[in-house]
Amino acid sequence: AGAALLPEARRLLEQAAAMPELVRRAAAGESGRLALSFVTPADYSVLPPLLRDYSAAFPNVELVLQEATTDVQIDDLLHGRIDAGLLIPPLPDKAQALLDYASVLEEPLVLCAPAGLLPADGRPVDLHALPHLPLIIFPRKSAPALYDAILSCFHDAGITPSIGQEAIQMQTIVSLVSAGMGLALVPQSVSNLQRPGVEYRALASPTPLVELGLAWRRENASPVLRGFLELLRKE
Repeated sequence: AGAALLPEARRLLEQAAAMPELVRRAAAGESGRLALSFVTPADYSVLPPLLRDYSAAFPNVELVLQEATTDVQIDDLLHGRIDAGLLIPPLPDKAQALLDYASVLEEPLVLCAPAGLLPADGRPVDLHALPHLPLIIFPRKSAPALYDAILSCFHDAGITPSIGQEAIQMQTIVSLVSAGMGLALVPQSVSNLQRPGVEYRALASPTPLVELGLAWRRENASPVLRGFLELLRKE
């Protein structure tokens, strides 16, 4: 009977011997779990290289990724459902006392139009020169600053856009444009999303810069989050 227990005893001893190293890894942020949410523009700009570098530096950390709009991310952060979120600022007043934020990227808006609508010369276009098509946009509550920046481009040109379809995700907005249901203004990084029936073009007039940044709960003392923030600062 004693011999039968030897394998189990050896296994327990090996586990006990490994415990100090496991504790060290956890304390150094080298193991554990990181829940990260992101808006669509991050998926086509900063997210891929950031994930590649983080996975190389911390291969034993489990990454839990979720695409979500800014308003959903802020609620998830405030309730501790995620560790960090790549979102579009500003943070609402209720969140500023509890969340920290770091800017990651600024980029202009570009036009997303049905293929064949724009002049073939590839030059930046004037909003006044566009055919009157509905504007496809997301609900304002999803990202108020981006929504206002898009509308300001039209208002500064003396144009009152006709709002057509609303869609939450940028991929859906681009799909609706490809179906000929209207046009859209999107962050420049979204132009990396290539889809048949869609053309992206810079605007002739300067546009507001759209900011993308990382937010996290100030009281979150997770070593895994600390390691992620340190890597982000080096990027």
